[in-house]
Amino acid sequence: MHRNQLHHNGYADEVDEYIDADGNISLHDDATLISYLDRNAATFGDSPAYRFLDYAHHRDGTATTLTWTELGVRVRAVAGRLQQVTQPGDRVAILVPQGLDYVIGFFAAIESGAIAVPLFAPELPGHAERLEAVLTDAQPTVILTTTPAAADVRNIQRAIKPAERARVLAVDAVPDSVGTTFTPHAAHTDEIAYLQYTSGSTRAPAGVEISHRAVCTNVLQMVIAGGLDRGVRSVSWLPLYHDMGLMMAMIPALCGAHITLMTPLAFVRRPYRWIRALADESMHGRTFAAAPNFAFDLAADRGLPPAGEHLDLRNVAGLINGSEPVSLGTIERFTKAFAPYRFPATAVKPSYGMAEATLSVATTAVDAVPSAIYLDRDELAQNRAVLIDAASDRAVPQVSCGQVMINQWAVIADSADGAELRDGQIGEIWLHGDNIGTGYWGRAHETEVVFKNKLQKRLERCSHADGAAPNGMWLRTGDLGTFLNGQLYITGRTKDLIIIDGRNHYPQDIEATVSAASTAVRSGYVTAFSVRADDLPEATPGDTGEKLVVVAERAARASREAKIGVAESVRAAVSRVHSLPIAEVLLVAAGTIPRTTSGKLARSAARQRYLAGDFRGRTVS
Repeated sequence: MHRNQLHHNGYADEVDEYIDADGNISLHDDATLISYLDRNAATFGDSPAYRFLDYAHHRDGTATTLTWTELGVRVRAVAGRLQQVTQPGDRVAILVPQGLDYVIGFFAAIESGAIAVPLFAPELPGHAERLEAVLTDAQPTVILTTTPAAADVRNIQRAIKPAERARVLAVDAVPDSVGTTFTPHAAHTDEIAYLQYTSGSTRAPAGVEISHRAVCTNVLQMVIAGGLDRGVRSVSWLPLYHDMGLMMAMIPALCGAHITLMTPLAFVRRPYRWIRALADESMHGRTFAAAPNFAFDLAADRGLPPAGEHLDLRNVAGLINGSEPVSLGTIERFTKAFAPYRFPATAVKPSYGMAEATLSVATTAVDAVPSAIYLDRDELAQNRAVLIDAASDRAVPQVSCGQVMINQWAVIADSADGAELRDGQIGEIWLHGDNIGTGYWGRAHETEVVFKNKLQKRLERCSHADGAAPNGMWLRTGDLGTFLNGQLYITGRTKDLIIIDGRNHYPQDIEATVSAASTAVRSGYVTAFSVRADDLPEATPGDTGEKLVVVAERAARASREAKIGVAESVRAAVSRVHSLPIAEVLLVAAGTIPRTTSGKLARSAARQRYLAGDFRGRTVS
């Protein structure tokens, strides 16, 4: 998107200072997250910056608001305290419950000159091992938390050697007066601002190094792609330790906007809270939000307003749908459910992004309605994207993720030789741009393999690398995709691809078939993967080929009859649709299949658990 397109969208004046004469993002030499935050605190003063809706003690929520002035005071106080016990470049981990103290702690860590490490409070169930792994990897000097959570944080540190344990400071216990000791840190644009730890399903989580340049660039890319202005309001229940949730909280820091936060649990328990907050904020102008696909399903089912309650969603300018595979059916259900409340048909934006790119890579155009194409399953098996009629039994739906954002490049590459592939061919997505992280913290080899790639050959015509530096470094995403008619489509993950008898099968395609095969299967809670034949419980001597295994969670209230025939139904459906035999079908209790901290299916972890025999004690009948 270049300058003429910005004018077409009507937002050029709002982003003028960031765009050069050629229509490219051009940050000031000293541009940092700190410089923008400080400027906004000075400019907007008593205007609201961050608001938190607390539903833990009141069904309708209790609102607490930080003005820009108050945010500046609290950030300087905590930053001043950090400067007393850290050196520039030290890591400061944020283990704070969702809320305003999290925002304060995160920005204070960066203001102090430290590298922030956004994590989660120990209250998050089932992820203590991951938290310990990250703390061991990042080796923070200080852990920021709150007074109520401090005891749990200290318990987590018991697994860490005493000499390596971090000092624990409570954000809420630092008085404002400590701010008088704060000394501004002269950060450089290319200095690391924070480490964004990836979900990590099998290996230890890796910390992506995000520079000030990367985060500032990606926020601007999102604002420009969304046709937003600097006063945009937003609402988010996304966890602040997750890349999408963190970036939602970052937009006000750069744009002087206003955001309303709530906890993920508040949304899940009553999805209407998110919808109501969107409507309330949109009364003041254009409103923006983001959520993974499951949230749109949940809101369509349980997020409608009570009878007689007024709701106006006409100013909801954009709802990014990302972080997990996007379903066009889900979007259509959501849009239809809220159409009576003037929700725009163009508001939901299927998008693609990843932590290694700070967050956002591609999204659908401002005025575009979400769309899908249908690809031939047999051609997909041969790495070709060939359109087919939606009614065909070989049709696989693919939702468009739109166009790659301004000053960012994505190519489809052959992983073997690093050559750019033509549109319609499926290969690995490689990325280039100022929003890309600089590498993985403390992992030189992984950084070299993932972040430091050269595109060996570009297409002579219609190359998606046009404009990118000839000798620039490219990020290997591990995602498979293709371009068709200028649109980016994501087809799967290289590590999850199931290859049996020389044919490629996408696990999400098989999982969708399994979900629809029996009412006993909990839709969306299915994982498919391959194992070597000799790893099966009843291995055939001499057979070493790859075999398909399916693990599915049982649906609530599934009838006894459905449960009895589930394996047969699943086998028949997968054989009919994919021409694949299944070596084993396991129906397990709800909550058994592992997921990442961001809620995605952890297929590799599920495969490991299967090989370890963990699922056998959890099967249901």
